[in-house]
Amino acid sequence: MKIYLVGGAIRDNLLNIKVTDKDWVVVGSNINSMLKLGFNLVGKDFPVFLHPKTHEEYSLARTEYKSGHGYKGFKYCASSTISLKEDLLRRDLTINAIAQDKLGNFYDPYNGIKDIKNRLLKHVSSSFKDDPLRVLRVARFAAKLKYLNFRIHENTLELMKIMSDSGELSYLKPERIWKETYNALQSTNPQVFFQVLKKCNALSIIFPEINKLYGIPAPSKWHPEIDTGIHTMLTLKIISKLTKNVPTRFAALCHDIGKGLTPQKLWPRHPGHGNAGIPLIKGLCNKLKIPNNIKHLSIIAASIHDIIHDIYNQKPKDILNIYNIIDAWRKPERVKQIALISEADARGRLTLEYIKYKQGKYFINMYKYISKLNIKSIINNSNLKGDFISKKIQDERLKLIKYFLKLKN
Repeated sequence: MKIYLVGGAIRDNLLNIKVTDKDWVVVGSNINSMLKLGFNLVGKDFPVFLHPKTHEEYSLARTEYKSGHGYKGFKYCASSTISLKEDLLRRDLTINAIAQDKLGNFYDPYNGIKDIKNRLLKHVSSSFKDDPLRVLRVARFAAKLKYLNFRIHENTLELMKIMSDSGELSYLKPERIWKETYNALQSTNPQVFFQVLKKCNALSIIFPEINKLYGIPAPSKWHPEIDTGIHTMLTLKIISKLTKNVPTRFAALCHDIGKGLTPQKLWPRHPGHGNAGIPLIKGLCNKLKIPNNIKHLSIIAASIHDIIHDIYNQKPKDILNIYNIIDAWRKPERVKQIALISEADARGRLTLEYIKYKQGKYFINMYKYISKLNIKSIINNSNLKGDFISKKIQDERLKLIKYFLKLKN
């Protein structure tokens, strides 16, 4: 029995990226032997074990072949006769098909180290096309490694197009799609994930709501890039520089989604696109089983992001209504989230990336000022009850907004 470190840990170590997880492959063993050594069997689809002390994952060397549709449409063979080279052959990219023994020696039959040096995302074999999830995985790796100038090999991109056009992506489970998307949204350049999906014809299948934005014009006066799909990607790029928070990034992705429903006769204007996008956001989040906190933030951002642009001209009661809509009193973090999304929208436009967006800080500072209101004092020192207390609190908040506006003018 021989044990090798494989996959992402080797790749990341060679790229000087912090290694967070280690995966191991076991050659020349079987399930019974692993159990006798104290390993815990946890794999449902194929034999995966947890080390009794480190709890790291150990998999028996195996081969796979396509037997049906989707991610789970595979049969596997895991036996003591499967070689390390055979196991590595089933993996997605050459940079993930490198093994290392306990002495530190590399085993690299598919030139993964060379592709790491050349910054290339390249499939290991033609069996790459058997797993539709790999389209999303490659897009995610492209997003993750963009800052290191990685690119997708043209043959791999061509395979991804074939896979998209085959209909196989429709068999992917929502949970798998969201997991890859979530991981991509954590990367430095999440916009690359969606750009790659667009390039290989997968965006129209996985995110038709986003894909539909391409080709839809906006007024050149406000949007020099004109195309709403391009604007959406620029917005996602900017928000990712402003925050690492995934819910905020996803909400920024969806902020203009309603423009996909604007009748062509109204182009390039999009009146009411914020509220028009709400059913689309709900549908997308329900389809991919996206957590409710992300869905609710996305709905709010679509509804009011452009109002923040005009915050200096809003009436006090309308400003108070914005804070009420986002439930700022119970969820104060949303104030900053909405401010950042609005900033990303304003700066996510061709030639406007570096503009100063003062409205966001103004919106945040006003909230901080209003939050000084002592709610407990109002409740304890008032003879009011029920809805009258709520109205009193609202009245006092409105007074503070008016006073804040006077201080700033």
